[in-house]
Amino acid sequence: MQRPLVEFIKLKKPEKARFLCELAEEFFNRGQRVLITVNDDNQGVTLDRFMWTWRKGGFVPHCFDNGAVDCLDEPVVITTEERNGNGARILILGKPVSFDFVRGFDQVIDFAESYDEALLQESRRRFVAYREAGLAPRMR
Repeated sequence: MQRPLVEFIKLKKPEKARFLCELAEEFFNRGQRVLITVNDDNQGVTLDRFMWTWRKGGFVPHCFDNGAVDCLDEPVVITTEERNGNGARILILGKPVSFDFVRGFDQVIDFAESYDEALLQESRRRFVAYREAGLAPRMR
């Protein structure tokens, strides 16, 4: 199995939702399926709603996979679980996941949240852990 390209994006402000939407749109416009992980149902519903309104005149077909709806055909799926129901090859991490799950994708986007010292330290630990797992992360 080919190892995924792991990239980190430095966030200087707490604007992760905007970046999640921009990245989803970028990959969708290239014809790629995307999976976005979030911490909980509240974040999932919030991001789902934000994706409808974040860019006037823009639209990215998406679905929040809360287990109650079928998201198999959607090009962009938001999830709280390590489940890739739409067969995405792109993983955007609104929350960290296991390395086993990461290895099932071609490209993974994570975030270095420099606006918060505790979150930045967690990001650095993940960066090192990716490297130790043989996944050669880089800054985007």
